[in-house]
Amino acid sequence: MPRTGFAFHEHCMWHDAGPSAIFDSPGEFVQPAPAAEHPETKRRLRNLLEMSGLIDELVPLKGEPASEEDLLRFHTPAYLDRLAEMSDHGFGDAGDCAPLRKDSYTIARRSTGQAMIAMDAVLSGRCDNAYALCRPPGHHAERDRGRGFCLLGNIPVAIMAMMARHPLRRVAVIDWDVHHGNGTQQAFWARDDVLAISLHHDNNYPPDSGHRSERGQGAGVGYTLNVPLPAGSGIGTYLATLDQVVIPALERYRPELIVVACGFDASAMDPLGCMLLNSSTYATMTQKLLDSAERLCAGRLVMVHEGGYSAGYVPFCGHAVIQTLAGSQTEAHDPMNDEIARWGQQTLQTHQQAWLDQAAALLEDIR
Repeated sequence: MPRTGFAFHEHCMWHDAGPSAIFDSPGEFVQPAPAAEHPETKRRLRNLLEMSGLIDELVPLKGEPASEEDLLRFHTPAYLDRLAEMSDHGFGDAGDCAPLRKDSYTIARRSTGQAMIAMDAVLSGRCDNAYALCRPPGHHAERDRGRGFCLLGNIPVAIMAMMARHPLRRVAVIDWDVHHGNGTQQAFWARDDVLAISLHHDNNYPPDSGHRSERGQGAGVGYTLNVPLPAGSGIGTYLATLDQVVIPALERYRPELIVVACGFDASAMDPLGCMLLNSSTYATMTQKLLDSAERLCAGRLVMVHEGGYSAGYVPFCGHAVIQTLAGSQTEAHDPMNDEIARWGQQTLQTHQQAWLDQAAALLEDIR
């Protein structure tokens, strides 16, 4: 059985995003409510691992907060200063729907540290693969501002730090969060040593972001690959996307490490997404990437938790992924899995195949 690392720190669950609900802020006709990005989606995943017993099969990892030196590999000094000031003050918004409260900057640094320790454990050989349960998430955070509940670029910072510490020359990032991974795209826009692939609902969040025409610049042309998908894409579409676009891209690029921005908001139960996946689909996608990682980079695969806003369903999706990483028979029965699979439009539709054909045509620039 593979040695699967699990990076988690309770401090990450203490980030308070305030009463933003699914809106930027309450007021007028918007009644205050807990933030859509709240700790229960992720704490309940950790709890489910405990209840099933799968957690006992994992290698526990606990990262230290990312240093300012490492954060500056991606973020600007002015932005980090502003984050620290708002965090000390106890209230603020890091940019575009990225609310924070007391100690949020310290907690966000802790979150980035979980991504870093997961990658380091795999690159150093301590683990074969790993899962980092990060919070707050990071794939929307840009160089000089937070966006979409994200304060710091967990994946970009961790990759840049690992490239400075290990003989690591080529990394592939696959973002299957239902929203576009704009922050990761920005971080590696002009570089050819990181292939950034994002599967997302077309033109959802951020608005007007993640189009197929966004390909990178300079040395990075062709190494940003966006795969926008139409609303209502289901199991057949996502599995076809991996088979027809993602895995062929990995075969062409031949990375030394594969990182997944592992959001679960493409699940059928998510309040901020409109896709149709069940937990078994996440397990199947994970197995496809594990197989590719075995062929290409000695199995080095790291999952970094991003979005997913169904407190009831995210745990089952996450458990399915981690169980697959660990090659374990320890299950947590998903009571909705089979019902979701029977819903209409779960097979690949003709109009969805047309979108995949357009994305696959972009692979020729990857070398």
